[in-house]
Amino acid sequence: MYQIKNFTDNDNIRILDQKGAFTAVEYQRDLSVSPQSAQTAYFCHEMNVRKRQVICELSKSHVTLQAGAMQWMAGNVNATTGVKGVGDFLGKAVRGKVTGESAIKPEYTGDGTLVLEPTYKYILLEDLRDWGGSIVLDDGLFLACESNLKHKAVMRSNLSSAVAGGEGLFNLGITGEGVVCLESDYPKEELIEITLNNDVLKVDGNFAIAWSATLEFTVERSGKTLIGSAASGEGLVNVYRGTGKVLLAPVH
Repeated sequence: MYQIKNFTDNDNIRILDQKGAFTAVEYQRDLSVSPQSAQTAYFCHEMNVRKRQVICELSKSHVTLQAGAMQWMAGNVNATTGVKGVGDFLGKAVRGKVTGESAIKPEYTGDGTLVLEPTYKYILLEDLRDWGGSIVLDDGLFLACESNLKHKAVMRSNLSSAVAGGEGLFNLGITGEGVVCLESDYPKEELIEITLNNDVLKVDGNFAIAWSATLEFTVERSGKTLIGSAASGEGLVNVYRGTGKVLLAPVH
């Protein structure tokens, strides 16, 4: 048996969201300050620059983490590589190489408590049932997920999507029933959620941070002709077509 005190029951900690095995918390103020850092700490608090952490309750689900994300764990917690043989290792290595994610994502099992490293980024907890069972992530967004979810490399619809769009040819896709934990540069309150029903979304720039795997992603001219694109001043745009959702950051 173990007890954890002065953590989530601390007045300085606010619970932001809870889904599945994950709880996202936020430190309201940085209390470990010196006279030299007090001014910086004050303005960080005022401008929503705060430390955030994710707590994983393994009794609800085993979890898979981005490599190096664990800070501490209590109780019956076992760490494994999540590799189920040579073929699985080679598949993970290839997927990690093409998506830019860590090749091996450790899997934690048991029924204890696992706490991730604090971050100044924003934590998003997404239930894949709200995404039709599949989501595609922008590079660097993945932090953790419930271990029953499957990872795969999702190739862009065509080569021009990567070359002209200024992004890689592959993204990390996650499928199944469960919760994925994302580490975002943008708070939930700033993200625009667009739901398409057999329709199209065109974005001038890499503002989409996540989208349904059911959507076709291409890069196209903003106008029907080169002259039309030049006249509009937009040129090439990222296009999401079909039925699904897109999370869009309004600013970069």
